[in-house]
Amino acid sequence: MTIDELKQMALDALEDLKAEDITVIDVKGKTTVTDWIIVATGSSSRHVKSIANSVIVAAKESGKPPLGSEGEDDGEWVLVDLGDVIVHVMQRQVREFYDLESLWSVDVSHRDAQG
Repeated sequence: MTIDELKQMALDALEDLKAEDITVIDVKGKTTVTDWIIVATGSSSRHVKSIANSVIVAAKESGKPPLGSEGEDDGEWVLVDLGDVIVHVMQRQVREFYDLESLWSVDVSHRDAQG
């Protein structure tokens, strides 16, 4: 699976469960940890957990299981590590507080979950 296919698989899984405000951040050359960071918002802890689980299931089904995940217990912020792509699913107030987009201060592209 290419990086672009991995990224698209994650985006499709996020959109399937109606994640909001999906943002894709290109961090190639900014960190050695990953190439892409995807940030998405869920409306509640249950929604955040469900969205993250959708990404995990899709990754496993595609033959590229996550390297790890964190935060499923609380559901405020769940990180799914897919290697070249790291997915952050957060409740709105947590996302606003940590503001990962500004933290990386790189060009970002927004993707509307509605299409």
